[in-house]
Amino acid sequence: MTLSTSQVPRRCLLHLDASPRREGSFSRQLTQTFVSLWQQANFNHDIVYRDIGTSPIPHIDETWVAAYEAEPEQRTLEMQAAIALSDTLIDELMAADCYVFGIPMYNLTVPSSFKAYIDQIARRDRTLHLNNGTLQEPLQAKKLMVITTRKFNYRPGSGREDRDFLQPYLTAIFNILGLTDITYIHADRLASDPAEQQQSMNDAMTAIHRLAPIF
Repeated sequence: MTLSTSQVPRRCLLHLDASPRREGSFSRQLTQTFVSLWQQANFNHDIVYRDIGTSPIPHIDETWVAAYEAEPEQRTLEMQAAIALSDTLIDELMAADCYVFGIPMYNLTVPSSFKAYIDQIARRDRTLHLNNGTLQEPLQAKKLMVITTRKFNYRPGSGREDRDFLQPYLTAIFNILGLTDITYIHADRLASDPAEQQQSMNDAMTAIHRLAPIF
């Protein structure tokens, strides 16, 4: 029995790029391939795109913190304006069924633009809170694909694994938000000679072609 388009549950993918480079970005190349393959496998879908690399998310400030700590009905107009983007970003997260994030490694961890994004979405009143004593984790049923690009090899056995503060950080923070279904694809050794660089990109592309259609 073949289901009609109207009978297939509509899926929503949130696609986020964190690279500040519009041209020549390895991570953008990889996420674009992932999204294209995902689209082909999910004909009844929506895609929301968020580019925090070229349109950076602002860091939180004093007014934002005041809004965060205040009850919604007690927020001034200034507080409401300060936290409005945070609400928009969280609404995007909640509406999506799955996520693909392209994140280059900068100085052993995530770019500051992505840290700003995390600070905007990690809120106890929205993404993690207690309801009658029960811990609510709205992201628990969702899944995340993280595609990273790194100059060197930080995999176990590389001798540099203790310097990888990107994957452990992302795993920890998203686990706190209830998101535990996380898959990583790493394109590393991108500062190596062209042949090794190309091999790493080919390996990442192979993983993307295998995983995107079933994600």
